[in-house]
Amino acid sequence: VPQSYKEAVKWYRKAAEQEHAKAQNSLGVRYAKGQGVPQSYKEAVKWYRKAAEQGHASAQYNLGNRYRLGEGVPQSHKEAVKWYRKAAEQGHASAQYNLGNRYRLGEGVQKNYEEAVKWYRKATKEGHDKAKVNLVWTYFKLGVAYFKGEGPPKHYIKSYTWLVLAKANGIEESSKAISSYEKVFTAEQIEKGQARAAELYRLQEQKSAE
Repeated sequence: VPQSYKEAVKWYRKAAEQEHAKAQNSLGVRYAKGQGVPQSYKEAVKWYRKAAEQGHASAQYNLGNRYRLGEGVPQSHKEAVKWYRKAAEQGHASAQYNLGNRYRLGEGVQKNYEEAVKWYRKATKEGHDKAKVNLVWTYFKLGVAYFKGEGPPKHYIKSYTWLVLAKANGIEESSKAISSYEKVFTAEQIEKGQARAAELYRLQEQKSAE
């Protein structure tokens, strides 16, 4: 048949009104993009929510985006996190990536680089390219945070571990930080940090090959 967003909306609506979650999400997308209907984030949110409450991961992610951006609803990073988490726990890569971002930035949750790493790793495993980039930068941020005691308490072994792992993943700033910080680390801390970083890097490469 010839492409027609108007016809698509007609049939999505019929299914959506019978509580078909995928159709509800698709109808929400059409309203968000203004395809076949007048553009309306408020209507998009209405249909996303219906699908999200039925456990539809893409709708939960889409609803999280609307809350993050304040489109069709008052902006709320806390609500965004709530819906991203629901989708992320179902393996939705973009939701995992966005949840990682919220933890990295401290939006809607307390800033926590280790939680950010956890969700970036999950998204990376699902093939999300941006998550891999943010993941290795967060290794660097974790190393600095543990060195300075900003957020997590000071822990020089963990600091060296994350900095070495960031360096191994091509973060040049990490090399500079290591050179600057090494005078503070003891030989034992460096040895333990290197061993742990090597183990984490091996696991990283092993998972990326799976």
